[in-house]
Amino acid sequence: MNKFAQLGADIAKLWGKYGGSYLSGIENTLILALVGTLLGCLIGFICGVLNTIPCGPGTHPVKRFFLKLIRVIIRVYVEVFRGTPMVLQAVFLYYGLPYFTNNAMKFTSVWLAAVVVVSINTGAYMAESVRGGIISVDPGQTEGAKAIGMTHVQTMVNVILPQALRNIMPQIGNNFIINVKDTSVMFIIGFPDFFAAHRAAVGASYLYFPSATVEMAGYLTMTLLASFLLRWLEKKLDGSSSYELVQIDPLTMTAGTYTHPDRGTPFDEHSKEYRDNGREGE
Repeated sequence: MNKFAQLGADIAKLWGKYGGSYLSGIENTLILALVGTLLGCLIGFICGVLNTIPCGPGTHPVKRFFLKLIRVIIRVYVEVFRGTPMVLQAVFLYYGLPYFTNNAMKFTSVWLAAVVVVSINTGAYMAESVRGGIISVDPGQTEGAKAIGMTHVQTMVNVILPQALRNIMPQIGNNFIINVKDTSVMFIIGFPDFFAAHRAAVGASYLYFPSATVEMAGYLTMTLLASFLLRWLEKKLDGSSSYELVQIDPLTMTAGTYTHPDRGTPFDEHSKEYRDNGREGE
């Protein structure tokens, strides 16, 4: 119990002295994770849609060539950024650009560099998720859209993507939660996130474990809140579950306004009732 009391005292001491830095780091972490996830989703949607453009034997050779070239480029992009750690991607983009270009190209803003790294990393994962979401939609939806004259773009925007978005919503939420945690590697380029605040507090106080406890509690709180909000959003997208079955079809004629099929209907000029009404009108 003495150890737990000492831990509590050390945490209180750290929070009293570095609480502002911790809160600022949490704010920067959430902003970076949110912006990176949104931009990554946009990149993923573009790549997923380009990957699913029809490219059959009847496609024009030039169009088929460019579509295949685009798919190769997307495949290389996905494999490279899914197959390497985000920390190394940050190093290569932030330090590699000036190294290979003799400082002709470099990031002047750590924020911009961090957003680019998180976005392209998320986009690589989302590209495959979006492609899978599009493929998961019943092919009959596409055939029905084509049957009523929709183009491929109209079909994707109005029919396929809304359903695919709902299918991949859990994956979007999962990527956001991953980004909340993975932004901790941005300390390598000097980004002032939550983990950077922990490193600064440890360097000044040498209270490594108490600061790590604050860090763990902070990340857990952020991810739990994100999970709660994302589940709430999924339920909103599903719509209300309290509905009533339609008991009366407004397009069906009311009972008594039609006769036996063999004798026609009141609106059929060949029916006896129609002819009788016609004579009465005369």
